Amino acid sequence: MLVKIKCPECSTEGSLSLSDTSYQGPYRCWKCRQLFTIKMENNELKSCQPLSQEEFDKQQEIEALKAKFKQR
Repeated sequence: MLVKIKCPECSTEGSLSLSDTSYQGPYRCWKCRQLFTIKMENNELKSCQPLSQEEFDKQQEIEALKAKFKQR
């Protein structure tokens, strides 16, 4: 399902493709490249917090480890 997200930084509307109605994780605006941590429930944006590149990298590492151990 394609969900529309309006960037709080530049007000550009972007899209995020989700397989579930809930999501919590990173989102990057396609136009201004600002990073955010978003939380969605029932395809509705519940929270959107600014995210630094360092925090984003840490989140990516954690997700990669989760995926690695999930396969076992």
